[in-house]
Parts: sequence; structure tokens; C-alpha cells
Amino acid sequence: MYYKVLLVDDEILVRDAIRENLDWNGLGYELVGDCSNGKEAMEFVKKNDVDLVITDICMPFVDGMQLSEFLYNNYPEILIIVFSGFGEFEYAKKAIQYKVSEYILKPVTALELSEVLTRLKDKLDRQSFQEKKLEKLQKAYKNYRKNESLIASRSLCNLIMGTQDITITTHELEELGFQFQASDYRVAVADIDIYSSLYEVDENSKKESALMSFVVENISNEILEKNNAGVAFKDTNNRVFLLLHTNTPKEFLKQTQVICREIQECVFDAMKLTVSITIGQYVQKLEELHLSYDDAMQALAYRYAKGDSMLVDCELSRDKFDHEVVQDKWMTQLKNAVKGNQIDEIESAFSDLEQFYANQFIKRDRIIINMQQISRELVDLSILLKGESDWNDKRNQLLNSIIKSKSCQQAVEKVKEYAISVAEELSDSVSTSAQRQAMLAMSYIKDNYWKADLNLNHICNYLNISTSYFSSLFKEATGETFMEVLIRVRMDKAKELLEQTTLKNYEIAERVGFSDPHYFSISFKKMTGMSPTEYAKEKRRND
Repeated sequence: MYYKVLLVDDEILVRDAIRENLDWNGLGYELVGDCSNGKEAMEFVKKNDVDLVITDICMPFVDGMQLSEFLYNNYPEILIIVFSGFGEFEYAKKAIQYKVSEYILKPVTALELSEVLTRLKDKLDRQSFQEKKLEKLQKAYKNYRKNESLIASRSLCNLIMGTQDITITTHELEELGFQFQASDYRVAVADIDIYSSLYEVDENSKKESALMSFVVENISNEILEKNNAGVAFKDTNNRVFLLLHTNTPKEFLKQTQVICREIQECVFDAMKLTVSITIGQYVQKLEELHLSYDDAMQALAYRYAKGDSMLVDCELSRDKFDHEVVQDKWMTQLKNAVKGNQIDEIESAFSDLEQFYANQFIKRDRIIINMQQISRELVDLSILLKGESDWNDKRNQLLNSIIKSKSCQQAVEKVKEYAISVAEELSDSVSTSAQRQAMLAMSYIKDNYWKADLNLNHICNYLNISTSYFSSLFKEATGETFMEVLIRVRMDKAKELLEQTTLKNYEIAERVGFSDPHYFSISFKKMTGMSPTEYAKEKRRND
């Protein structure tokens, strides 16, 4: 089988050279077409099967960037190779976020392109294999409810949950070929993260989860069978359970972790879905399996703090469960940072808190209570320093948003933003009038630097103060004059545009508020010691 390639370049000589100088079939490909621009390529892809698109960046009508975006949004399975001239190369690497597999700098040699195609063939082979495997599983799923697998799953669920007399359950399973002669057993649960209770699951997602959990079940059984470690099966809620058995529990403890990690990795490779797995305690009797099942199910509650793709072994982690949250010292540090409007310190404090939650085993309810306590402390601090209680409405909105958060990370982020807003409000309330005026002026400059006619009068009219008074207070508050700040802001933006775009110098000058490109170049060199062109070349060389 040959993978189908579409070549897109507005230079016919380039297309001819690439078409004629590569051994397409020898590399495992077939060149099915070539187009002179992205617009033609879009129409070709709509009407023909294509596995790989090779495209230039600069083309008329629709360029390579727009074509890559179109493919990313409409044909995500198609791989993309981009080649471009030196002037666009760094821009292409930074700007394109459309699943581009390779970037090649022009001129392209046959050897270089052949090496890239060889690498991508391996990726296409793996992609094709996974697609065929998933198609096979989809066909198998249609017959799933008609065969004895469904009966076995029901009996195995009764066994691990203890919902039926153990004698009846074991008899049913023995008739289906299951033998239970191990010394120790464990129950694990594998739950696909996006279908968990932390996310909004609509009817379409529920139907999709049935197929996806069937794939997880099949992958898990393949791995368990290979390791002679147990059996996997689904329940009616589309969770997958692993009934694990061993005669050497001490050695099996480590092997269980390896098996579960392999299941997680294989599921992600096959479907790009993350799975959280929790493993219950060891039991020696089948009638005690419900204890291990209860362990595993309760441990799923730690996913809120630990995030997706969690792996928790209750035998290894039980002494860490539900530790008290450290509060007093941390809260004192946070309050001090808020009082001083130290944004970096506030962000660092919440980063530490989030890391603490991730390293411990703390359930959702306890984290939410902790977040509410922090919020109340922040409100009390605001009332104490400002003598006002207008933060209560904001706090109530925050508490509702915390409750609705789908993860610990989301909840921490919301409270962090709230803490920063408190710090900024408190800072504003204790600032002098001059400091507030200077802050408003800085904000106005950053919002309007691009206007070529921006001057001192504009600022003073905006603030409704005289030019002489403003000049004095601004210099005192910032240590710089109005023009020094304006030029610095404009030059900082110019540097960003020179580093991240291929705009001409006169275009950049216009975008940062200079009507005269020559004056822009003089000002830029005065501040940086380099001309705009020299600066752009230096940055690209370093990158």
C-alpha cells in the first residue's frame, strides 16, 4: 500500500523538481497530485484521498498557513510537511499550530525530503495500524451484547460488589470457564477521565463512552492475559474493572503498577484518551472482594486533586489518605503578600498549594472547604483594611464557581485570581492620588502607544489635569518622563514584532506609532544599539 501525497507550491519548477527527483514508490508513497496554491489544494483534498500534504508557505490566494489551518480543522488525520524560505522559516515554526509534522528550509534537496518522508512513513504506519485495530473493535462491539461476554461481566460485577450469594456467583462463573484458585485477589477500576463525574456528560457522550470503555476492556484483557494476572470486564456504567489474582502478593505489588501504566499508555496511543486507575486492597477470600472494590471506587475521589491519568494503589498510599491541609503558616504568607500587592508571591503561594494537593490524597469536598476558608480569610482582610464589606457579593460568586470547578487546578486558579484582585483593590485604596494618576497614565500609554499623534496633552485631557502638574507627578511616581515611557513601550512592542513576524520595518514603525520609518530606525538603534534589521537577524540566529 502506498500513502497518497499532494504537493502544493506556486513555483512550477519546484514542483517539477520534487516530482521527478524522488523515488516515490520506493519510499512507500504515491504522488497523487500537485497544486499551485492552497485554494486548489483545498478543493483537491475534498475530492480525493490524501494522507500527506507537502506545502510551501508563501502562495497566492490561500497560503500554506491557511491551508494548514484548513487541514487541521477538517482533515486532522492528514500529515503536513511545510517548507519555506529563510525569511518565513522562524515565523512558520512559531506561528503554525496546526499539527505540522515537519518544517524544511528551502531550497529542498531530494535527500533531505526523502529522509523526512521515511520518518513520516513510520508514523503513518502506526496510525493506519491503530485505525484498523479500532475498526476491528467497533465490529466486535456490535456483537458484544449478543454473546456470553455480557453474561460473564454481570456475574463478575456481582462477585466484586458482593451483590449475590457467593456460591451462586462462583457456580455461574465456573460454567463460563472461570477458575479462582489464587491466594490473593485485588480489584482495580479503570475510568476514562472525560466521561467521569467531573465532566458534563451529555447523551451523545454516554453513547460514545460505551464504545470507548469496550476498547479499554479489550486492551486491558490483552495485557492481563499476557501477564497471567486476571480478567477485565465492564459494568453498566461503562467503567472497566480488573479482577487481579496472584500467589505472590509481595512481588505482584510492583507488577500491578507496571500493568496499569501499560494499560494507560496503550489506551492513550489507541484513542488519545486518558484513563485513571485505582487499585483496592488485597483480600484472601472471594467473599471479601467487595472490600477491595470499595477501596478502588473511593480512591477515584482523589482524581479531583491529582488530575487525569491518575494511578493510585491503596496498598501503597493508605497512610497518605485525607491528610489535614496545612493552613496557618501558608495563610499568613498569603495575607502578607496580598497586603503588599506582591503578585509574584501570591502566584507562588498558590502554586505551592496546588503542588501540595497533587502530592497528597485529599478528596474534593475537603479541598472545596479549604478553598472556601481561604476566600473568607481574604474577605475579612479586605473588610479590616478598607472598612467595607462590598467583597461579599464577589465572594459568593467565587464560592459558587469553586463548587462548579471540575478539578483542583481550576478551583485554585479561581481563588488565586480573587486574591490578586483583593491585593490590587487594597493597593488602590491606600495609594496617593498622584500614584493613581500615574498608574492610569501608564495604562493609557499601553493601550494607545500605536497612535502616531499620542502626546502629553492627550494624557492630561484624559486625566483632567494640567501638563505641568502631570509631568511632575509622573516623573516622581515612575522615575521616567512621559516621552521616555512612551518610547520604551513602543520599542518593546517593536522588538516583539521583529522577533515573531516577517513584517517590513516600515510596517512595524506604523504599528508602534511612528509615522516616519527613518525616525523609527534612529530611535530603535539609539535604544538597542542595533538597527531593526540587525536586531531581527541577531534574534533569528540565536533562536
